[in-house]
Amino acid sequence: MKQRDTDIGHIVRLGGGIADIRFERALPAITTRLVTLTDPEIVIEVAGLPGEGLARGLVMNPSPELRIGLAVRDTGGPIDVPVGEELLGRMFNVFGDTIDEGPSLPDLPRRPILRAPVPLAARRVEGAIFETGIKAIDLLSPLERGGKAGLFGGAGVGKTVLITEMIHNMVAEYDGVSLFCGIGERSREAEELYREMGEAGVLENTVMMFGQMNESPGVRFRVGHAALTMAEYFRDDLRRNVLVLIDNIFRFVQAGSEVSGLLGRIPSRVGYQPTLGTELADLEERICSTDRGTMTSIQAVYVPADDFTDPAATHTFAHLSASIVLSRKKASEGLYPAIDPLKSFSRMLTPGTVSPRHYRVARAVRSTLAEYEDLKDIIAMLGLEELSERDRATVRQARQLERFLTQPFFSTEAMTGNKGRFVPLDETIDSCARILAGEFADRDEGDFYMIGAIDDLDEPAETPDAA
Repeated sequence: MKQRDTDIGHIVRLGGGIADIRFERALPAITTRLVTLTDPEIVIEVAGLPGEGLARGLVMNPSPELRIGLAVRDTGGPIDVPVGEELLGRMFNVFGDTIDEGPSLPDLPRRPILRAPVPLAARRVEGAIFETGIKAIDLLSPLERGGKAGLFGGAGVGKTVLITEMIHNMVAEYDGVSLFCGIGERSREAEELYREMGEAGVLENTVMMFGQMNESPGVRFRVGHAALTMAEYFRDDLRRNVLVLIDNIFRFVQAGSEVSGLLGRIPSRVGYQPTLGTELADLEERICSTDRGTMTSIQAVYVPADDFTDPAATHTFAHLSASIVLSRKKASEGLYPAIDPLKSFSRMLTPGTVSPRHYRVARAVRSTLAEYEDLKDIIAMLGLEELSERDRATVRQARQLERFLTQPFFSTEAMTGNKGRFVPLDETIDSCARILAGEFADRDEGDFYMIGAIDDLDEPAETPDAA
């Protein structure tokens, strides 16, 4: 879009990250990037046109230089970011500036961060399983190559640890480009992740983009779109497969709620913005596969107060092909990863998609764990001895399966002292089938805690038994 350098406005009102700019000539369009005539520039994104000659915008990078009367230039286009193979191995902010203290990038072509999703007729469904090496996920909630998976859980149940483990297990083996987008997360986590990926030797095929929790709501609201613009370049122009990891989608919703409040919109249910569904869809619908390449996404989703009926969680559920639910109860019992197998779901777990044996074993594991859940009240009131022999066998198998589905992670080796395990799907299915067949009826349930495949039972235990 042609720049209109002569279109200069002046700030007439400031408040709470919002600036009103008066233009004497034509008003800029909504989503246009405005910049102040200061050094460094302050970026303002037009969010509304409240009156004649007035543009209302979100201040993206507040500065002490910001004041009423400051001149603002209309760039004539939206916020854009660089694209190109030179992005690999680098870390960026929402404006496409490098933030890793590495050498500056050469002049690269730039693309706007707000782009239309791929038309339905041009999309492609993969239908293949994306193996993670994490037993509970691969068996009970397999991920779809070219699909979207969500890790749902409240604070402190292990979402970031799980997504970090997936990065370790999948990025190293992934035949394509990985893009990590941090939305509203802690700067400590960003620094640790960048360092760990460098040590693991996977950074050269990875692009990282962050909009941290200390940044303005406008930055946190737009950083996901900026990351997807880069991902779309690798998929469409370079015909590469792309793995998009997002932590955390709830922070995107939260930033949208803050923006909505700043703009004076009347809040909707539970205080969220009335445009929640549309804003989330604008982001999620850009994640898809085409004939040029696949785009697979794994997203952490914080669940406020562990309430899965929260609008942010329910709207996100609708976009996903797999939902992995983390349980605070399992975390309190020391069962990590704290995945709830009865609440987690994947549309891949159907007879026509996974192998018949996988489907049969997964159904049997889920059925056994569901029966055990039903028996817990009876056990609490009357004791295990009052159950029938068949029910006692079910309880024994369920407790063995619960502990077998725990797993030591590579990403937590330094904290736990346990060596991480990557377990192929076939070994997970074989191991669960042998437990269900009663092959280990004489083994203590604690022997199954924090091991890899069932063959690890013969190795000496590295941790004390689970509670």
